[in-house]
Amino acid sequence: METVQQLIDEGKAECIETLKRWIAIPSVKTNPEPGAPFGAEVARALDTALADAERMGFATRNFDHYVGDVRMGPQGVDPLAILVHLDVVPTGDGWTVDPFAGLVEGDRIIGRGTSDDKGPAAAALYAMRAVQQAGIPLKREVRLILGCDEESNWDDIAWYKAHCDMPRTGFSPDSSYPVINTEKGLLAMELRAKPAQDGLRVIRFHVGERHNVVPGSATALIEGEADECDHINALAREMTLDVEAKPAEGGILLTATGINGHAAYPDMARNAIGVLLLMLRALGVSGPLKMLADTIGLEYDGASLEVGCSDKTSGPLTCNLGIIRYDDTGLYAVLDFRYPLLANGDRIAATAAAALGSEIETTVTTNKAPHHVAANNPLVVALLNAYHEETGRTRECVATGGGTYARSLQEGVAFGAAFPEDDDVAHQADEYMTLESIACNTRIIARAIVMVAGEHR
Repeated sequence: METVQQLIDEGKAECIETLKRWIAIPSVKTNPEPGAPFGAEVARALDTALADAERMGFATRNFDHYVGDVRMGPQGVDPLAILVHLDVVPTGDGWTVDPFAGLVEGDRIIGRGTSDDKGPAAAALYAMRAVQQAGIPLKREVRLILGCDEESNWDDIAWYKAHCDMPRTGFSPDSSYPVINTEKGLLAMELRAKPAQDGLRVIRFHVGERHNVVPGSATALIEGEADECDHINALAREMTLDVEAKPAEGGILLTATGINGHAAYPDMARNAIGVLLLMLRALGVSGPLKMLADTIGLEYDGASLEVGCSDKTSGPLTCNLGIIRYDDTGLYAVLDFRYPLLANGDRIAATAAAALGSEIETTVTTNKAPHHVAANNPLVVALLNAYHEETGRTRECVATGGGTYARSLQEGVAFGAAFPEDDDVAHQADEYMTLESIACNTRIIARAIVMVAGEHR
């Protein structure tokens, strides 16, 4: 391993330059185009990564710009999958730097996708290169799968499975260390309702682009006169809600400020939609917006939806109201639930629908069962050993509310890329990854490759 580690150290600067080029591509999913099912920029990100891998001497494949892969070792022999993704969530608000500049400040590289998931993807590619350059013989194929729709519907993985053999085992560096062997169930539910016929008139309340993002800011235009703003601002202070009312064309503009974050960890964020719903309820809103304020508001545990639950292995259910659209045509909203291993997604959906009442129509658009791999599984044991040998840290398995590509494998786990003490910056403004973390991830992944796929292990 000494040669591998030396090669990784020698390639640090090149890895960061590669990552900067990847970050510069704003690979947010957009409308499909010919040859670009997730939009031109996502396709460009895949082309760029595959071209970089080809220059390193790897065999690559592009599956119609849905997904690509990079292979080394004996092809077709029990492939070890390393699953990453090149698509990113929209930037959102609150950035202090250009989110696509790949700015290096001190020991940090800042930009959308640095931690989720372009930084770990670059680390994995350079780990493979170091193993290859060191001439370490492999008994299994090692396959880096570059996804392009992880932040949305996983149509990339469905396409891959339909057009290629899917590895049986592997890991995804798209969460945290040591090993995530339990992922909660993923349930997305759309809500629709007619507009209220009385109470405060909300002219427009449109917030959020992805249900797996906790919105950090929200605005709503309500009917009212300019002289009402002082009363609203005083009420907001009394309720300790970060809401500001200002006169606007057509009424009063309410602006709520929260803390942006990932739907898997809503306890570390503050949903601005919920802040605004509580304010609107206090101002006399009725109909579906009042119902959302009553049953969700700033809650993230599903308690008032009567779906709160927890188990020892995976922890509590979480709930995020990530998208809302309301105007004179009615309500459209999306709820994101992450539910425990021992819970039932269908029952959660039915219970939440009943709590929302008959005036709100619900439709389940996603229901992915929880995923679990035993702690004594050989892959898990090997990955924990690689982590421990590289860092000296404790071997342990943990659960997450995040959903990674690992669940697309029979035996797949999340492995990295964040360390336990790291800030949770995925989906947040000024997302970053430290240069040392990228290098350390590269070393850990390289060690894992050798331990799991090396011929002499």
